[in-house]
Amino acid sequence: MCHARSVVPLRLGRHVVAPPVVLAPMAGITNIAFRRLCREQGGGLFVCEMITSRALVERNPKTLRMVTFADGERPRSLQLYGVDPATVEQAVRMVVQENLADHIDMNFGCPVPKVTRKGGGAALPWRRRLFARIVAAAVRAAEGAVPITVKMRKGIDDDHLTYVDAGLAAQEAGVAAVALHARTAAQRYSGRADWDAIATLKQTLDIPVLGNGDIWEAADAVRMVRETGCDGVVIGRGCLGRPWLFADLAAAFAGPDVRKDAFLGTRRQEGVLPDYTPRLPTLGEVATIMRRHAQLLTEWLGEREGCTDFRKHVAWYLKGFPVGSPLRRSLAMVSSLSELDDLLGKLDPSVPFPREVLGEPRGRTSPPAPVHLPEGWLASRDDDEVPYDAELDDSGG
Repeated sequence: MCHARSVVPLRLGRHVVAPPVVLAPMAGITNIAFRRLCREQGGGLFVCEMITSRALVERNPKTLRMVTFADGERPRSLQLYGVDPATVEQAVRMVVQENLADHIDMNFGCPVPKVTRKGGGAALPWRRRLFARIVAAAVRAAEGAVPITVKMRKGIDDDHLTYVDAGLAAQEAGVAAVALHARTAAQRYSGRADWDAIATLKQTLDIPVLGNGDIWEAADAVRMVRETGCDGVVIGRGCLGRPWLFADLAAAFAGPDVRKDAFLGTRRQEGVLPDYTPRLPTLGEVATIMRRHAQLLTEWLGEREGCTDFRKHVAWYLKGFPVGSPLRRSLAMVSSLSELDDLLGKLDPSVPFPREVLGEPRGRTSPPAPVHLPEGWLASRDDDEVPYDAELDDSGG
């Protein structure tokens, strides 16, 4: 049964996140340009691409470039991946002492085989003592100056769930919040997210719990908060090619006094999540956002490299629109802003947004598969030996 849920700003240390919406770090996506594009649409916490603690400590040039934030980007949020408590402690201390960020999220949710087969990512919480040591090291090094949060999955697979134990350990270590992608590593990005697991974690912990998984529209975020009681939402694939989702989320969480025309039903109690219908952009409005995205990328990377990076976003922006294959191909091969302007000018700006794609998955949809693990990894949950060579010295996106 769904219940109304009062909107409360998310507090992470001294930072207040309102609306309680977090952009998930996505490799090759959530760079400084994309984060700025999303921030221009609505508020929240916008996390940079994941970096590795070893690469940061060794001052890898590519990693240091990834830890770049725009003027006025506050809080500055980065996601850190690490498997060695000592290295993680060094990295967090470096962030604090050199004022590199205002918030650190710890990655324990990556399901990629090259990570899990070494014992990292979503595999690591199975080794509960090692997990607790890593998180405690991060919190200790932060010294209260930078809030530490943890993002994780339900577990390795349905027979090896870890999220409740990991959540309790993270809470004991002193983290500010825990985010749960309600899938196992074996699911990867397939099937449906288990929102009941988010509700279970919320009922178990005293610290804020954020929900992640299957939020494609603002209405999904409202429904997740209502059904699970979670304190906020984490947006990943749902914003690919749709940065305006953050505008919808801001309006949906703001209550009935904001954009009254967009809400359905009768006036509701102040601060209670309303039902929400988004404003859907025309193809012309989407083209304007595409141009802005490309411009921001070129300001950061230079025109040639920026336009090249923009190419991967084209299919996401145009999903469902009646745009012919030749024009799509040309846009996906664009190499300059003038060329992009010419191609965008060939789109019919009056074409309405294709409602049939609302609520559909975006981005990766990899099928479920057995999780690659180090030999003997499942034999003991209390083995806290640091996995060998599980962390590369290059963040690499």
